[in-house]
Amino acid sequence: MPAYDADAVAALADQQVSWQDKALPPAFWGRTVAEVLADKPKLSQLPTPLMTLSAPGLRHNVDTLARWCTRHGVELAPHGKTTMAPALWAMQLDAGSWAITLANVFQLGVARAYGVRRVLIANAVISPLQLRWIADELAADPEFEVLVWADSVRTVEIMEAARSAHVGPDARPLDVLVEVGGIGGRTGARDAETAVAVGAAIADASTLRLAGVAGYEGAIGHGVDEADLEEVRAYLRDLAEVHHRLRDRYGEDVVPIVSAGGSQYFEQVAKVLASLAGEGARVVLRSGAYIAHDDGMYRRMSPLGETPRTDGDQLVPAMHAWVRITSQPEPGLAIFDAGRRDLPFDQDLPEPQLIRPRDEGSPVLAATGMTVSNLNDQHGFLLFGDVPVVIGDELRVGLSHPCTAFDKWGLIPVVDDPDAADPVVVDLVRTFF
Repeated sequence: MPAYDADAVAALADQQVSWQDKALPPAFWGRTVAEVLADKPKLSQLPTPLMTLSAPGLRHNVDTLARWCTRHGVELAPHGKTTMAPALWAMQLDAGSWAITLANVFQLGVARAYGVRRVLIANAVISPLQLRWIADELAADPEFEVLVWADSVRTVEIMEAARSAHVGPDARPLDVLVEVGGIGGRTGARDAETAVAVGAAIADASTLRLAGVAGYEGAIGHGVDEADLEEVRAYLRDLAEVHHRLRDRYGEDVVPIVSAGGSQYFEQVAKVLASLAGEGARVVLRSGAYIAHDDGMYRRMSPLGETPRTDGDQLVPAMHAWVRITSQPEPGLAIFDAGRRDLPFDQDLPEPQLIRPRDEGSPVLAATGMTVSNLNDQHGFLLFGDVPVVIGDELRVGLSHPCTAFDKWGLIPVVDDPDAADPVVVDLVRTFF
C-alpha cells in the first residue's frame, strides 16, 4: 500500500497563491503554484522578510538520516509537527520512513487529508469527540493505522469509556503505547510500577490494544557532555525495562514498538535500544527537526551537527531567512524588517551570514562582525562594525529551531542554492498550522 496519497500531494501545485501568502509578491497572486514555478522566479523577485528552504539541503538531510537509521537497525517515524508540510512528509516517507509522528488530532486531520497511512500521535488523546472520530476513520479505512500514548490508568479509563460507548465489539482496537517519563521531564509515567500498571490497563481494555512503549529523552537531557548523555541513557534503559516487563501482555499478533529519539540524542537511542529489534521489537526514532537542521540549537546539539557524536554525514542547515535594512537610527545600529512574527527566537536569535547589497551587480559579502541583538514583533536589531550596511541592503540570516520557524510561514519558497548571488525558486512548500 502507498504510504500516502501521491495525487493529493501533487495537487498542491494546482492551488492558487494569493494575498494570504506573505512570501509572494502581488504580481504572483491568482496564479497556481505550478504557474509561478514555471517561470523560474529568482529570489530577487520576492519580498522581504522571507524564509526559504534549500532544495539540496533538504535532500541531503533526508537521505543522511535514512541511511543512518538503516545502518543502526532502527526505523524512523519523523515528527511531522516540525514542518506540517505534506510535501516534505512525502519526501521522508519516500526515503523509507515507517510512519509520520504528529502531536495532536488536528495534525492527524491534515495527515488524513493527504492519505498518510500510518501515524503515531506522540500524546494522549482523551477528548471523546476526537476518539470517536478516530474510531470512525479506522472503521472506514482498513489500511489506516494510528497509535496514541497513555501515561496513567485514568487516561486509559477515559479512552475505553469513550470508545466502548461508540464502537461495537468487533471494531478495530486503538493501538496505545505506554508513555514512560522521568523526574523533571514532561509527561510520562514517572516510575516503572506506574508504567506497568498502565500497560496492564490497556491490555485489559476491550477496545484498546497494548502496542508498546514510548518516551521522549529530549525532556531529560539538557546538554551533550558525558554526564548529560549518561542521564539520557539511564532513562532509555528504564524505557527498555518497562518494555521487558510488559512482554507477556502484548497480543500474539503485536510486533511491540519501542519508540524514543528526538533530533538531539538519536545516537543514544540506537546505542541503548537498537538491540531490542533482535528480540522482536520494532525500535522507532521520531526525529523531526533534522530535515531542516539549523544554524543554532541543532548545529550544537545534533549527533550529526558541528561536533558529530556518531558516524555518518553531517547534517546541513536547510532553512534561512532574508531581511532588509530599513533604518539606521544610530551609529552601529540598523533595523531590519523581520521580527518575532517571522523568525524563531525561542532558542537563539538569528545569525547574520551574508549581505546582498542594494546595488545590482555588487558582490555578496560575508556578514562579518554582525549580531542580531533583539527582535520585536515586526523589527529586528542588527549591531554592525567594520563591515557596513546601508538602508536597502538585504541580509541572509541563519535560524535556530525549525519547530518554531515553519509555523510562521504558510508557503515557503525552496531555492536551488542559498549561497548563490540570486537563487532560483524551484518549489513552494505549503504548511498547515
